[in-house]
Amino acid sequence: MKMITKRGIFLWILSGLFIVGLVLMTVSLVTNGNDWVMKRFNSHVYSDGELIGAGTIYDRDGDVLVKTEDGERVYADSATTRKSTLHVVGDPKNFISTGVQSVYSARLTGYNLLFGVYNIERYGRGNDLTLTIDKDICDVAYKALDGRKGTVGVVNYKTGDIICSVSGPSYDVEDVPDGLDTNPKYEGVYINRLIDANYVPGSTFKIITSVCAIQNIPDIQERTWVCNGKYQPEEGIAIECNANHGSSINFKDALAKSCNSAFAQMAIELGQDKLSKTAKELGIGSAVSVSGSINSYPGVFDFEDNKAMPADLLGWTGIGQGNTRIAPVTMLRIVSAIANDGNAVSFNIVNSLANQAGKALNLNMPVNKISLMDSAVAGEMKNMLRYNVTEWYGDGNYKNLNLCAKSGTAQIDEVDSHNIAWFTGFMDSEEYPYAFVVVIENGNSGSHTAGPVAKKVLDAIIAQ
Repeated sequence: MKMITKRGIFLWILSGLFIVGLVLMTVSLVTNGNDWVMKRFNSHVYSDGELIGAGTIYDRDGDVLVKTEDGERVYADSATTRKSTLHVVGDPKNFISTGVQSVYSARLTGYNLLFGVYNIERYGRGNDLTLTIDKDICDVAYKALDGRKGTVGVVNYKTGDIICSVSGPSYDVEDVPDGLDTNPKYEGVYINRLIDANYVPGSTFKIITSVCAIQNIPDIQERTWVCNGKYQPEEGIAIECNANHGSSINFKDALAKSCNSAFAQMAIELGQDKLSKTAKELGIGSAVSVSGSINSYPGVFDFEDNKAMPADLLGWTGIGQGNTRIAPVTMLRIVSAIANDGNAVSFNIVNSLANQAGKALNLNMPVNKISLMDSAVAGEMKNMLRYNVTEWYGDGNYKNLNLCAKSGTAQIDEVDSHNIAWFTGFMDSEEYPYAFVVVIENGNSGSHTAGPVAKKVLDAIIAQ
């Protein structure tokens, strides 16, 4: 009898352990199933390390960017499109971590907990994904970059839909160049420079300093500053300006002419606490989320806690030449908020997902709107950015765009050709509510190098 009792207890323990193990396995399957199915040794999904089991990816007009055909991934017919959309779509081996083929790999294969990858076996491919980008606009942007390293991004500031995201250098996945991983020409080729790169903002940071000044200096619009070609703080090295702007340059002209002397004095008067607070509120130091699944480089605004910044470094920071580093998409979000009465909407690059039968599937995309600044502040900034174009860059150079913009030339060293060229802003238009950012490495002047690229892309949008 005692032996039977012991055996019974043992069987109960064994049964309990089996049930616990079954529960743990089920939980693990639910939690990690996507990761398991996307392992490269899964021959249903990968062949020779390349994704083959995914569905078709379309641009917003229904043009095919990549599809599965006879067990292989086949990319767009146009070599230009293959290059211009590379960093959005992703490469065959998923080296580009922000590409939708990598981020949405499980959704593209059609994997689900109930049927696994049965749909791939049945249909020969997974689910279909439609993006918000426009391949034709991306092609224009890629050609405008003309082989230079940098990025072009365009977003609808009302809806948050990104219609253009181009990064250079790029390459043709159907004709991979020799030395892709060793040739300096392709350095950083797997980086989406709109989202993952970080740059010194140069004079585009004067947008942030301007917002801070409007928020904290009541008579800022009536103020004037002296500029004799440089500004010498009470301590530290002098801050050189790009010109001698005279003895009474006002706020509006200081931004339009990008006067370093005036903005250095503004930054020092504001102080690091107020400037840091505004930078944080505008998103510098926080990642920008795209479609809720792709997160940008968060940015760095280098003010050490409880440590006073020297006046000269504070001045340099206020003109965008300090230790600040941001992703271009962060600046794109800031100018989008200015265009949209101070409100930043969620950025999105994915429009819809459908199964093999064409039935829409729920993507659960986040949709929100966050106030980055008061609408009155946004209104003042919009007027000033418009004034930049009409009085400085030349409205005739940007006909029919109703452009509001700011250029930036971030100096990396003493050689002008090594500068980072920026141009960012938006069209103040109900019909074309688009914000943009252009960054070109080794680009010399922002307005002269990045400005024409922005013009070509925005003209193409209007011409559609």
